[in-house]
Amino acid sequence: MKMDRKKIDICRARKKMTVADLAEAYGVSRARMNVIINQREVTPVSAGRLADALGVDVLEIMEMD
Repeated sequence: MKMDRKKIDICRARKKMTVADLAEAYGVSRARMNVIINQREVTPVSAGRLADALGVDVLEIMEMD
């Protein structure tokens, strides 16, 4: 699955979340969160967890072909 970094940033902006806030909601360190959101390919579980942490549907953060 491919995530869209711009869409993630837009979701974070809507929620007024920093990367540190997102990392806390996801349950990882800020450094690890940076690695996760900079990856383009993720597992469905990681995509789902990230969407949950952002409070959005997973389709909102995925790259659509």
